[in-house]
Amino acid sequence: MLLPLDVPCSLKSRGFDLDFKLADDPKLALQRYGQYLYDGLVLFSPSVERFGVALDLAAVLDFVDSGHDLIVAADASASDLIKSIATECGVDFDESLRNIAGSIGFGFDHKNFAVSEIEGDHTLIAADDFIQSDVILGKTKIEAPVLFKGIAHSINGANGLALKVLSASPSAYSANPSSKLSSPPSLTGSTISLVSVMQARNNARIMITGSLDMFSNRFFRSGVQNAESAIKYDKSGNEQFVAELTKWISMKEAVNVRHHKLGETDEPAMYRIKDDLEFYVEIYEWSGKSWEPYVANDAQVQFYMMSPYVLKTLSTDQKGLYHTTFKVPDVYGVFQFKVEYERLGYTSLSFPNRRPSEANPGTSPGKPPGEATSIRRCLGRKGEKMQEI
Repeated sequence: MLLPLDVPCSLKSRGFDLDFKLADDPKLALQRYGQYLYDGLVLFSPSVERFGVALDLAAVLDFVDSGHDLIVAADASASDLIKSIATECGVDFDESLRNIAGSIGFGFDHKNFAVSEIEGDHTLIAADDFIQSDVILGKTKIEAPVLFKGIAHSINGANGLALKVLSASPSAYSANPSSKLSSPPSLTGSTISLVSVMQARNNARIMITGSLDMFSNRFFRSGVQNAESAIKYDKSGNEQFVAELTKWISMKEAVNVRHHKLGETDEPAMYRIKDDLEFYVEIYEWSGKSWEPYVANDAQVQFYMMSPYVLKTLSTDQKGLYHTTFKVPDVYGVFQFKVEYERLGYTSLSFPNRRPSEANPGTSPGKPPGEATSIRRCLGRKGEKMQEI
């Protein structure tokens, strides 16, 4: 198949190494000798029932379960493999309208369609109902609608991790364009998702859409006008939308932790009761080009043993460094410095750092003084590899 040129160019400009493979390549594999070869996987082969010899549904899911990222684009020819991958990620394509020929329900919108299709069947949708998140779609507002032509899907209600990033309008519905409606559509209005994302509990990030055309050079460079609007845009919002989403897919956070007694600099192997201590955590986010300080005022740390004995909101220097001071409780035992931080679109930060509050025989000496604790591998920098199929 002909891959859209602008997408790989955008990824390369952000430091990715891309490896292109045909879907039926017998040598296609994600790992070798137990080690993964790629940090991300892009599937632009919607009709393929099996990739190569060794790459099946289980292999793709294992790839995600190992913390790697995934982008899937489908269309009306979506195979059982592609639909199964989507289902495992909390997304269900509309199959209630499947006919003998195998086509799946297209997205229709008789109000918010692109003007260029005004004499057609209104399956080319000009969509502008974006998720309200600067983290996922960037701080620059996407002014022009996104051109979408493809199949509808919905978010599985049992999955609390998947999010609609681009929703259909209230007047949209899913139906088979080759037949008349004999019953009400199963998917209508804003329950229809055009593009969805999921951040797994292991912080792997996934993007799924029912429109392969959405990534095409033609859609990237086409002008667009919503039939309900008098405003005509010289260029659709597709390129900006896809660029911001792929930035989010590869954007991760890096965290370093250190702590020590008040007035000292070396990190001890243990603390004694009633010691005054200082706790520091540095949080950075990958912007697509460089590590930038993450700035917030609601990060907290717990000094925890079975339950929190100390809970402190961290002060920040607005440059990514958070800190606080407190006194070790008058309780013997092994405590944890515990930071848990979850915000929409961001990597979930959850990590413990154990320290005994009294010197006991046989107690682990902990890590060497001054060694920073990294909670996850930092992805998204130059040299990260993605495979496109």
